[in-house]
Amino acid sequence: MNSVISDYIRFLRLPGLGGLATPAVFGAICVGVTDFPILLILLLIGAFSVIYGFVLNDWVDIEIDKLTSELHERPLVKGTISEKTAIFICFICVIGAYLTITLLFYKSEITYFKLLAIVCISLAGILGSIYNLYGKRIIGSDFLVAITNGLIVLFGALAVTEESTINIITWIIVILTINQLLYMNAIEGGLKDADHDYRINVKNIALKSGVKIDKKNNLVIPNIFKGFGLGIRFISAVLVFIPFVFFRYKYEIWQLAILLLLIIGVFYSSIKMLNMKKFDRSKLKKLITSHAYLRYSIVPIMLITIIDIWGALILIFYPILWYVLLAPLSGEKHFKPRM
Repeated sequence: MNSVISDYIRFLRLPGLGGLATPAVFGAICVGVTDFPILLILLLIGAFSVIYGFVLNDWVDIEIDKLTSELHERPLVKGTISEKTAIFICFICVIGAYLTITLLFYKSEITYFKLLAIVCISLAGILGSIYNLYGKRIIGSDFLVAITNGLIVLFGALAVTEESTINIITWIIVILTINQLLYMNAIEGGLKDADHDYRINVKNIALKSGVKIDKKNNLVIPNIFKGFGLGIRFISAVLVFIPFVFFRYKYEIWQLAILLLLIIGVFYSSIKMLNMKKFDRSKLKKLITSHAYLRYSIVPIMLITIIDIWGALILIFYPILWYVLLAPLSGEKHFKPRM
């Protein structure tokens, strides 16, 4: 594989798009829409959104990434992809997303819900851009990118609903998505980048809480930061069961048992991460990868009454197959991404 092509595949995050581009798809499924062509269009819109966010972030963080030796192979840092190309890709993603939305709405009545959907994805783009451009100067900016992804779930639901079919499961998955992105950015990102964020005076929750690496490479994680991370996870765990316990959402006992096991797995990996004694980026990346997949699998299991067990299995395993097929083309080793 040509090295330039591999760099573009890695730069666009193509191996990870199978799972990263699904929020809008989950939103549509929540309101009972399972038509494959519609879900495929929503997946494409999600892909444009994800690529835009990552490329813009890489462009903004060029100088920061130069401070970490493991990130020197990023295409923008080593110069195989120019900054102008990155900006052009962002522009294409914005145009592509709105053209694909036009395709989604083609020959259908533009309802109040569809207009709200456009507002949601536009607001998501604005908040995501603010986060990428100014997030490192604002403590708590992780909430911006978290809300961005919640809005994309809501976009998926509003874009396909013909009536007011937005239900409790929709709102729960919106909030779960917000919680997950908050954890990913504030907790996982804060720990992963603790070795260099302080050098450029980044203002984030991790550093403000006292997370640091001492001269002996010990990772210092204060209890307040651990409590914040586990608090996010506890809220998510409670939210998962609310539709079934309080709103009589249809379920099977084995379904709840699987959800409980997944939540235990999420808590286990969270506790393991928050109690690391030495800063080890490689170990952190492995924990982040396993943690993200466990959390991702929860939503398809919650939606089994709509998509049945086979639909849930497809949603759970297709991102892995996608990743396994595309990761080698990017020059990455399986399950060892260069973050």
